[in-house]
Amino acid sequence: MDNINVVEVFMNGSKVGRIALTPDSLCAFEYDAQYLAFGKSISPYFLPLKGELMIAKREPFKGNFGVFDDSLPDGWGNLILDRYLKEKGYNPDKLTILQRLALVGSTGRGALEYKPDWSVENEQERIDFNQLASDAEKILSNDDYTGEGLDTLYKYAGSSGGARPKVFVKIDGVEWLVKFRASVDRQDVGETEYKYSLLAKKCGINMPKTQLFEGKYFGVKRFDRTPNGKIHTISAAGLINADYRIPSLDYQALLRICQDITRNMEEVYSLFRLMVFNVAIKNRDDHAKNFSFQLVGDEWKLSPAYDILPSSGFGGYHTTTINNTGEPKISDMLAVGNDVGLSKQKTKDILEEVYELVKIGV
Repeated sequence: MDNINVVEVFMNGSKVGRIALTPDSLCAFEYDAQYLAFGKSISPYFLPLKGELMIAKREPFKGNFGVFDDSLPDGWGNLILDRYLKEKGYNPDKLTILQRLALVGSTGRGALEYKPDWSVENEQERIDFNQLASDAEKILSNDDYTGEGLDTLYKYAGSSGGARPKVFVKIDGVEWLVKFRASVDRQDVGETEYKYSLLAKKCGINMPKTQLFEGKYFGVKRFDRTPNGKIHTISAAGLINADYRIPSLDYQALLRICQDITRNMEEVYSLFRLMVFNVAIKNRDDHAKNFSFQLVGDEWKLSPAYDILPSSGFGGYHTTTINNTGEPKISDMLAVGNDVGLSKQKTKDILEEVYELVKIGV
């Protein structure tokens, strides 16, 4: 695998800038001169739109900027990538950040693309979800499993993250993310996530279109893809350099970030509603990478919700705390809303509405 000195970053055909590594293996980024004249910051807090070289911190992304770390696989995606590289005779531990970004190339989440592009084109043949699920199960249960199933999953996995096996597929021109069961999941986890996606919509949560494939595999329409191009998306973790693997955020701070970046109180109310829903259904795996913001035109917006179903958080508590507690009460949610300037009556109305609908169910 060739060494790389510079990776160029593109977004919907326009060159955004370039990344190199310092002698200490920290990412150094500078915007392209033409992008500086007409573009928007891709990461407002750590990569402001200015014509100078910016150096990433060592932590929490091992010398990478959060916005580019969002492009890289984690969890399941990393497992597939590392296993695939070993099968091809490469040591994944020797890869630089630049080489990993090149492997993502044009297949990453969001709108950012990287050149050189070493990504693998997926020839969209007939999609056999049952076979993909079976191959995923073999990989999870056998550290030595290789073969055709691994190659296929690598092509479909792209830059996927999270613990559960998943693939990116295109069906009738629509791009989907489809999840399979992990070994620790209950048998009906797909049906469960689908049920809660419907309940979320009923509770006024902005959710993409969802669907059950083969009656058991949960699929969600990709909200970073449109007929007019890709949408730049950054997670809360990437935006503020938060370590999503541990509790590193409180909803009060998250709501203030939403207020600051979107400049739209309706977006803040939407995030407050999502917080209430997460508490009501006991979705405690609400870490900093499970919230994102999108650059739509010239405006930042809260992304549609994702990964919302009952789940355990860090130590059994909410990973994103509420009023500095992982076991929040109604009073804690009201306090957080009040602290960021939301209407007391409106937050009470949202709480009552969501809890009543969750009680009723789908």
